[in-house]
Amino acid sequence: MRAEFGRLGVPTIDSDLLARDAVAPGSSGLTAIVERFGREMLDRGGALDRQKMARRVFADPEARKALEVIVHPEVRRMTDTWFAGLDAARHPYAIADIPLLYEVGRDRDFEVVIVVACSPDLQLRRLMKRDGLSEADARQRIATQLPIAEKSVRAQYVIQTDEGFEDTNRQVAQVHAALSSRG
Repeated sequence: MRAEFGRLGVPTIDSDLLARDAVAPGSSGLTAIVERFGREMLDRGGALDRQKMARRVFADPEARKALEVIVHPEVRRMTDTWFAGLDAARHPYAIADIPLLYEVGRDRDFEVVIVVACSPDLQLRRLMKRDGLSEADARQRIATQLPIAEKSVRAQYVIQTDEGFEDTNRQVAQVHAALSSRG
């Protein structure tokens, strides 16, 4: 979905990629993770072992909150800096892809929220495939988020992705037309 908006000329930013930057080797984020969780969270090369970290934080809500305190402020800062650097005259709107938008209270920071949704079964299958997770691990991760139905009710636009790329791209084009025409 983000790629389709980008193809339409809309600036986009991905908070998951920013989160990786926030804990890259040499970053203050990675230093804070080591201080809080120990060197065992690093791989042999000194980078964050993302799988080990995920197992830890998805099994322990307090550990997840501690990680969020380290990562989320930096992601927010980078996102805000990115938006501040955009030329509003050239771009009537931009897309920040923030999977935990509602969970971290960032929905109040944006005039419009677009939720990308699919059925719970499809969400589970996609997560398992994308991240190579067992069904139990995927369900555990989904359970840490607001249900997609609740997110959809709160959004100004919902793009359903159950029916494939052509249908999704049609919906993106409709949302793009609506947002581009806002005065």
